[in-house]
Amino acid sequence: MTYRYNTSRIYYLDKQDEIKFEVGDIVRKRVQEAPSNGYKIIAVDDEEGIIDSLSIFLKRSGYNFTGVTDPLEAIERVKNEHFDMMILDFIMSPIHGDQVVEEIRKFNKELYILLLTGHKDLAPPLETIRRLDIQGYCEKSDKFDQLLLLIESGIKSIEQMNEIKRMNDELSDTYEKLEKAYLDSIETLRYTVEAKDPYTRGHSDRVAEYSVLIGEKLGLSEEDLRTLRIGGLFHDIGKIGIPDSILLKESKLSDDEYSQIKNHPTIGAHILQNATIFQDILPIVKHHHERYDGNGYPSRLKGEEIPYFARIAAVADTFDAMTSKRTYRNAIPIEEVKEEIKRCEGTQFDPSIAETFLEILNTQYEKIQEIQEKY
Repeated sequence: MTYRYNTSRIYYLDKQDEIKFEVGDIVRKRVQEAPSNGYKIIAVDDEEGIIDSLSIFLKRSGYNFTGVTDPLEAIERVKNEHFDMMILDFIMSPIHGDQVVEEIRKFNKELYILLLTGHKDLAPPLETIRRLDIQGYCEKSDKFDQLLLLIESGIKSIEQMNEIKRMNDELSDTYEKLEKAYLDSIETLRYTVEAKDPYTRGHSDRVAEYSVLIGEKLGLSEEDLRTLRIGGLFHDIGKIGIPDSILLKESKLSDDEYSQIKNHPTIGAHILQNATIFQDILPIVKHHHERYDGNGYPSRLKGEEIPYFARIAAVADTFDAMTSKRTYRNAIPIEEVKEEIKRCEGTQFDPSIAETFLEILNTQYEKIQEIQEKY
């Protein structure tokens, strides 16, 4: 066995070329630690001598260092504390380094990990390194030059990731503020439309709520439910472009007046089309008056050509129209409404969506009543 001496440490090489360090207490006390640069590094190696040497080396370089000899303890430390980087031995007991990373990646995808190997032939397969998102690895050496370069490169990457995250957070905050401001502006337009006619007040709110009820029954995602809600709120926004003389007319509309009314989906889509935040609801706004048999407007789409969310909104919109009081009629009784929805399956409505809503009316009617009382 060959011994070598260095002013800062004594170490020797065993037959597997795996480096073990023994650091003298007297030498350790003389090492001056640099001020911390704020980055926290945890090193994991089941040989205490290597942990001691890394501690001296990294603290002297200004890093906040934590050393652990038990890989299972290291997993718990990472789970409960923040670290910027992990330096990890591959061959350890009771579990190897790749198993440690496997566990850590279950709850921490961001930790920057460098893997140390006693010999290049002992390194894990490249596919494992990629799969576990291990950012780098190097062989152990009697000098830390290569490791230091990897650490410094890793810290630069961490700095960039932190900066990108900070910028994304700021942009997200700004976007949310802009989105709220735009929503508030369009909401004002919506209230302007509904304020014209007391009989339609609350209509868009109810259509939004009914649409969400249907979406929930269909098992749609939270994101899809949000689209249905916003689409329901703004589905009639195009009525801002319809003359009051037509919109508020109490008697029967002429063919020309009805043609103008039928322009409101296109007008609404035009109002919202340049706002990125409304792209997902444009199909609802533009196509909620299409019919399943192709006789609707404005595009005379048929069957599944009609956007799915627009087919949901069509049922909700028609239901609210039938159950709301008008100047020329009272609200239609619920049993008649159900018969009408059933009758229009496959002609006006998507049959599966109509059946879903009828099931809600038959088994969850109290939710419908709550919405009607609320708005």
